[in-house]
Amino acid sequence: MSAITKRHKQYYDFSEIQNNLFLRSREGTRNFKSLLEVIISDENILLSYRLVKSNMGSKTPGTDDQTILNLAKKEQNEFILYMRKLVLNYKPKSVRRKWIPKNYGKGKRPLGIPCIQDRIVQQMFMNVLQPICEGKFYNHSYGFRPTRTTRHAVARVQTLVNINKYHYTVDIDIKGFFDNVNHSILLKQIWNIGIRDKRVIAVIGKMLKAPIKGEGIPTKGVPQGGILSPLLSNIVLNELDHWVANQWESFETEHKYSVNHSKYVNLRRTSKLKEGFLVRYADDFRIMTNNHDSAVKWFHAVVDFLNKRLKLEISPEKSKIINLRKKSSTFLGYKFRTAIKGDKRVFFSHIDDEKRKQIVRKLKGRILNIQKHPTASNANLYNSVVLGVQNNFKYATHIVKDMSDIEYRVLRTLKSRLKKISKYGIPINLPKKGAYLKFYSNTRKTYKVADVYLFPIGQIKTTNNFNYSQSLNPYTDEKNFDWDKQIAELMRSRLPNRSVEYMDNRLSKYSAQKGKCFITGLPLKANDVHCHHKKPTSLGGNDEFQNLIIVHKDIHILIHATKEETILKYVNRFNLHTKQIEKVNQLRKLCKLERITIR
Repeated sequence: MSAITKRHKQYYDFSEIQNNLFLRSREGTRNFKSLLEVIISDENILLSYRLVKSNMGSKTPGTDDQTILNLAKKEQNEFILYMRKLVLNYKPKSVRRKWIPKNYGKGKRPLGIPCIQDRIVQQMFMNVLQPICEGKFYNHSYGFRPTRTTRHAVARVQTLVNINKYHYTVDIDIKGFFDNVNHSILLKQIWNIGIRDKRVIAVIGKMLKAPIKGEGIPTKGVPQGGILSPLLSNIVLNELDHWVANQWESFETEHKYSVNHSKYVNLRRTSKLKEGFLVRYADDFRIMTNNHDSAVKWFHAVVDFLNKRLKLEISPEKSKIINLRKKSSTFLGYKFRTAIKGDKRVFFSHIDDEKRKQIVRKLKGRILNIQKHPTASNANLYNSVVLGVQNNFKYATHIVKDMSDIEYRVLRTLKSRLKKISKYGIPINLPKKGAYLKFYSNTRKTYKVADVYLFPIGQIKTTNNFNYSQSLNPYTDEKNFDWDKQIAELMRSRLPNRSVEYMDNRLSKYSAQKGKCFITGLPLKANDVHCHHKKPTSLGGNDEFQNLIIVHKDIHILIHATKEETILKYVNRFNLHTKQIEKVNQLRKLCKLERITIR
């Protein structure tokens, strides 16, 4: 067993605690007490130390000039007692102020860097509070949340444009959000979300009042740079999320509809409600709607809510209503609008213009470093920038055009700076398992520096962007999954009237699929595993390995379902996208069942 595996085993019990908190919260519990005992438990203290230590900033000193190396010298039990006593008598040290450039280099924004011991305390609170909050957070907020990324936020916008035909966006920019969070409102929101341990809230209140060196005690705001700050910012805006959702998306009606589509059709016919869906990533959010009048109503309603309820102001010059048929909107480094394709108006996305300029500047800087020091290390740093940009923006519908444009802008610098220290040509003699062939074909000419081929900027294809699966549990993913335990439980299970071949192949199939459901791709615990016959035994199928597939037990119901309400229930429960539904339909075809069509 590797050292990493041992460490996962050591903290596995705490993963179970996190999972339990998340499930209880998602199922409706709103009264979490006695949380401080969990926060100061041995397991959580050691886990928090490990997480902070793994962060590159752990060796950045705070105002006390201490780093993780100072705490590492303590004996383990001494360290546990020290951290526990620190929390029980908490008084944070002052925060170090640091100014860093904003995106695209326009001005600077403040960072607050806590001392290393306070970072560990914040991590201890984060480990316990985040699962509770995750169970209550809005489905379509994506920033600073486990397993969610910027691409999921962009995918949601793309779905609302292409499927719902929402061609108006209300873009709201909160003025200095992190610096203006109202402390009193935040502490009440923490209580309302279900964190009902007053001792925990008292410590968070002290964290918010941690003095900033050279500036004094803050009266508002959450310091950017603190480990707990992203979670606290999401708690603040979660109230906005649900308020917006209640205006249309989750509006309560007297009649209970089996699917939201039917509810929305009826609301359009019988009400004067403004349609709209919110998509948020941290403090960057927009409301997508279907007409200008609704967009105007949303704009004023949201500004009023932010002012009166959250005591926050908007930036008038950055907040606007955009008709995507006429103008572009920017979001998370993407620029998008709608355009005619065939007989439809669809979502078109590019890398944002300013972001593109920033990428060009960064690549040219890496090229200059290579010219000064033509080492394999500098060549690999250049490659890491190229690959990072391609991975981040491969979901843009027009990424091929954008990367070709970036390549053109960088090409002259490549030629002039590297011609004397490199070779130019088609890559040859590449290792089959090397980094280059993992990402690119070797059919394009590129530069070779210190035996390292520079990655081709323009060799990329658009990747389909799928929505985030709302059924995903971020606390039972494969990183925290005990496969040995699940396989052992499957081996011990006994199913009546099943052959030895079936039971053995069922186990082999589970292992071959790495414990994941064939349809959803989510990891399965032993008690959720069902083994489906592709060709049913009633139609002549057998128990051979190739005729079996592992799925979630409720997905198995969906595969065989014939009633429309049952089909809709499980399609909606797992939030299945088009590709997943097609997989289900392939299995249904083998069972001689009708295709599922979702309108």
